Amino acid sequence: MAFLLRQAAVGELRNNIDLREDLAILGEEVEGVIHPELMKRWGIAPPRLASRKARIVAPVLAAFAVVSIIAYYAINASGWLVLTAFAAEAAFAFHYRKPVREVTSLVDQPTKDLKILALVLARLEQEQFKSEKLRGLRAALETEHKPPSVQIAWLARLIELLDSRLNMGFAPIGAVLLWTTQLAFAMEAWRRRCGPAVGRWLDAVGELEALCALAGYAYEHPGDPFPEIAENGTCFEGAELRHPLLPGARSVANSVHLNGNLQLLVVSGSNMSGKSTLLRTVGINAVLALAGAPVRARHLRLSVLRIGATIRVMDSLQAGTSRFYAEIQRLRDIMELTKGPTPVLFLLDEILHGTNSHDRAVGAEAVVRGLVSRGAIGLVTTHDLALAQVAKVLGAKAANVHFQDHLENGKMVFDYRLRPGVVQKSNALELMRAVGLEV
Repeated sequence: MAFLLRQAAVGELRNNIDLREDLAILGEEVEGVIHPELMKRWGIAPPRLASRKARIVAPVLAAFAVVSIIAYYAINASGWLVLTAFAAEAAFAFHYRKPVREVTSLVDQPTKDLKILALVLARLEQEQFKSEKLRGLRAALETEHKPPSVQIAWLARLIELLDSRLNMGFAPIGAVLLWTTQLAFAMEAWRRRCGPAVGRWLDAVGELEALCALAGYAYEHPGDPFPEIAENGTCFEGAELRHPLLPGARSVANSVHLNGNLQLLVVSGSNMSGKSTLLRTVGINAVLALAGAPVRARHLRLSVLRIGATIRVMDSLQAGTSRFYAEIQRLRDIMELTKGPTPVLFLLDEILHGTNSHDRAVGAEAVVRGLVSRGAIGLVTTHDLALAQVAKVLGAKAANVHFQDHLENGKMVFDYRLRPGVVQKSNALELMRAVGLEV
């Protein structure tokens, strides 16, 4: 499985500090300088000088011109021979003037970008990887059994030779040698040979950098285990999950177990009690797991899942959409995900709270029942205790859990621990009074 291959790659890169540090330094030079999409388009664009015969004719004409000039001065050969050679060269150059101009004008920016990318590629070429994933990425860099840094160096050399045409002293010689035309053919031959590989180089470097980032996280958190990826069924079974962005001293571990038998947890609780953070904790650990990284948990076992969430859904003045409309569009997208072959993990935060209580209860129940009936698993948070009835409707496939709080010395205190059942009280009035509102 791809996830296991990435796990092995992250495990290998975790202790390769030199490579990760070198790529981090080189990456600062590359970031914001190269233009990946431009490079890819340039690499796969249709050839402008595709004729192999013409590429042979160009040096033949140049050689004929040089020989005719030497013969004219050395053995007093006919000047008509020189004129004929010049006329043939002029006709050839005039015929290919437009594609030659296009080639020489379009190659400059991609070559600059490739020369910068070559710094990263050259560093990667020094590595001999052991894991299958990294060996595959390393092999993707090879083109015609040559490393990309060598291939790019040859293109850079062609550009340097092309720039010599700007030297006024060399210009007459360049005209006789069909210098610009021949180099344009050579650069197009390079692009025909290596251009399709440019996208592959960029993708390989990007994936290696992503794996290095995950390896850096793994190195800095040696206590975080790699998850177990279940090959069959649908499950997310996390023991003592924590949010990786919260300091260990502040975070509170909670366990979440979802599978084919228990597909839904309805999470109730008061404001700031930890409901949304729980969704983020589940979501980010699932993303880390499926990316091949360690997870912030004592243990996590999950199947391959697609993740759909309605966390921090926002309205848009520019698009003319309310938060409620943006949310139902997102819910529609999550429903669409369930039509695919991969099971869905849904994380719905304060579902449909932008509408009235009646429509919210009816709509939320319909959405959740639809997701569960399609084999999805997930969590739904709510302030509306009426939505807790959804768990009763679904029977054994759903359960209510909650966070609770208490008032201590005029302040709300939370322990952020997940408990079974429905929350029995709300802290909204206490919070309003705590900030000075008379309610």
